[in-house]
Amino acid sequence: MPLELSKQTLLPTGAAGTLGRALRARFAPRCQTLRLSDLGPSAGLAANEQDQPCNLADRAGMEALLRGVDAVLHFGGVSVENPFETVAPANIEGVFNLYEAARLSGARRIVFASSNHTTGCYAQGEAIGPDSAPRPDGYYGVSKLFGENMASLYWDRYGIETVSLRIGTATPEPPDRRGLSTWLSLDDLERLVLAALTAPDVGCLTVYGVSANPARWWSDAGWAQIGYAPQDSAEAWRERLQDLTPPPESPEARLQGGSFLGIGPWTR
Repeated sequence: MPLELSKQTLLPTGAAGTLGRALRARFAPRCQTLRLSDLGPSAGLAANEQDQPCNLADRAGMEALLRGVDAVLHFGGVSVENPFETVAPANIEGVFNLYEAARLSGARRIVFASSNHTTGCYAQGEAIGPDSAPRPDGYYGVSKLFGENMASLYWDRYGIETVSLRIGTATPEPPDRRGLSTWLSLDDLERLVLAALTAPDVGCLTVYGVSANPARWWSDAGWAQIGYAPQDSAEAWRERLQDLTPPPESPEARLQGGSFLGIGPWTR
């Protein structure tokens, strides 16, 4: 059955992050209750908003956070490449805590903010889709693959539906030449998340999150199933951005993960 947001309690994790703030403004009017959560408190609560800060690595706290929740927008956690010790508590342990709390609470739908960095070591220009073999470009990408596999486990064993969104460059404007292929406008992000939340019978599905860019590398597999139809395109910025790129022989210029390929390694 499709999720009727107007009758639901929706939990966005990472509510204070860049994308969390954008989604808060766009989804608060749509649902009965919006329960906001991040490490710290959220300000300026609307009448239908609740604030419940929680560390994703706190298992008991996550169980309390999920009580009474119908669906989750899981945008919390470490969002950029970092040492493994920094990524693991929120992005690995925290994902387990989220799914286990969802199982205990009865939440039936999770929209999981995965990442294009799960396949960031493919060559730029190479066409790939959700069924392509994983090629993560760092610990962050590995952690998102862990989340996608946790989603698969909890669907097969417990019937919790997940749409994993391999999000591209979700910014107000594309920042560079890579963005001509990877850009996801904030309006298309809203369309994508709404589709993932409300489509019936999604099971466990992974899709790429990208706008209708003619130069995009990622297939639209799964879009029709959830009813996502992007409306925006990065092409309007081509003249300004086509020469804005790292040195041509660098991994950042050659591989789809872009700047994440220039971060690390770390030493103790």
